[in-house]
Amino acid sequence: MTGDDAHGGDSRAGDAAASQPSTPRPLIERVALAGIAVLVAGLFGGMGLAALAGGEVFLGVMGGIGALMTVWAAASNLRRG
Repeated sequence: MTGDDAHGGDSRAGDAAASQPSTPRPLIERVALAGIAVLVAGLFGGMGLAALAGGEVFLGVMGGIGALMTVWAAASNLRRG
């Protein structure tokens, strides 16, 4: 094992993927994925609101957090490609 490979595995395994340039996703694909994420965020938000209305505070907060995280993932997908 050399000092270059901290994990002790074969360093050639990731070389092929690392040498190919990463191309960004097409805009239509990013918009479609963001649309799906917004739909899922709406479901999380609806579940959170229903849980809060039913007195389940923990479940409501978790639904709200899930909705915020999903919207964040959609926004980052649109921004970075």
